[in-house]
Amino acid sequence: MTSSLEVQAGPGSVAAARGSARLVRRWFVGLAVVMLAPLAVRVGAGGAAPLWAVLTDLTGLFALSAFVCTFVLVCRLRTLSRAAGITALLSAHRSMGVLAAGSVVLHIAVVIAADPGNLGLLTWVHAPPRARAATAATVALAAVIALGVLRRRVRQEYELWRWAHLVLSVAAVALSALHVQLVGQLLADPVMRWVLVALAAALVAGTVHRALAARRSSEHVVREVRHDSDSVCTLVLHPRGTPLRFAPGQFAWLRLGRSGGEEHPFTIASSAAGGGCAFTVRSTGDFGTVLRNLPPGTPVWVDGPYGSCSLDLIPQPASGVAMIAAGLGITPMLSMVRTLADRHDPRPLLMVQAAGEAHELLFRHELGQLARRLDLTVVEVLRRPPPGWTGAAGDVGTPLLRAVLPHPGERSALDYFVCGSPGFVTTVTHSLLELGVPEHRIHSEQF
Repeated sequence: MTSSLEVQAGPGSVAAARGSARLVRRWFVGLAVVMLAPLAVRVGAGGAAPLWAVLTDLTGLFALSAFVCTFVLVCRLRTLSRAAGITALLSAHRSMGVLAAGSVVLHIAVVIAADPGNLGLLTWVHAPPRARAATAATVALAAVIALGVLRRRVRQEYELWRWAHLVLSVAAVALSALHVQLVGQLLADPVMRWVLVALAAALVAGTVHRALAARRSSEHVVREVRHDSDSVCTLVLHPRGTPLRFAPGQFAWLRLGRSGGEEHPFTIASSAAGGGCAFTVRSTGDFGTVLRNLPPGTPVWVDGPYGSCSLDLIPQPASGVAMIAAGLGITPMLSMVRTLADRHDPRPLLMVQAAGEAHELLFRHELGQLARRLDLTVVEVLRRPPPGWTGAAGDVGTPLLRAVLPHPGERSALDYFVCGSPGFVTTVTHSLLELGVPEHRIHSEQF
């Protein structure tokens, strides 16, 4: 029997993948134009000016352009998210933010180098309004970066971090725009005035698109909430209109208000061949606790799908699939396995599920049932196995993967999906590469 996934692996799928690659190239060429065009215009239309004055304008313009690109990358562009992947977009967003911060520091250094007396502009009490705006923008930007670093090292409440990140970023951009207006030099030039208007228009367009993305969210109602464990629950939703169309492995944002309020991203856990959608979430923290206790019939708004880590989005699928997950990283794997079961897919599948203790292994019974419908092998790995445990134990690294994966000559015949904590994904990816798995066969995504 020919599965629907195998049909998607044909020329149409390859053409779609090439179209995605072209889309990504066009977007990043566009971002490069946004960053470099203002510099070219300033050099070409600025006329004769002292070198330090030109360098001051160029570094300031580059920082503004980087701000715009940083923001546009996270405006929930579904087509770009599907083509490039959310991991790549978030990485580009962070890199662009660091580039913007570096440009600001360089801009300040050039201003001081042009006239050491300008060092006094950094003193808040005696500084003119334009310098105060610039100083405040720099502090806000530094706070954004500091929060990002701390969030990776210290566990922070997501919603608190999200709002602090948003408010500080908006403040940095708004204060930078105020600085430009108070300085007035660039606005006095007719050509540069239009360049700045174009940058402002890009920011407004991104803001409008982000707002419309929230308005486009599809309304669902809670059909049931299954308590999978003391800390994990599955929210089963039913659409009030057109069912959500998604590829297995993609994610969406959940919100309890129609047009605002707290929202969080979760991977879709249900089969893409069904009519509804389900989200398996860790029911800790304020939002997770609220989801765990939602009564049937409660409206929930779903903004998605996003992401590219999916069996359906691989240009040339391999003849088999290996899924390696830790904790709730099993969620996208469940969506894929459930979808493949509904499609009667005949390919060999390997599921490696890692957990700390036996009670943390999720969906063991269902995976056993799915193994009877599919050519599925499940390998359970515990870091702290109980007495009498006969399965695999320890970390999911090179030795364990060497033992459970096929012969070295057959490893390139699999697609590998990896999901878990950042450290887990990094370790497993390095181990797979060490075992000779081609890099283009390894798929992971974090958000």
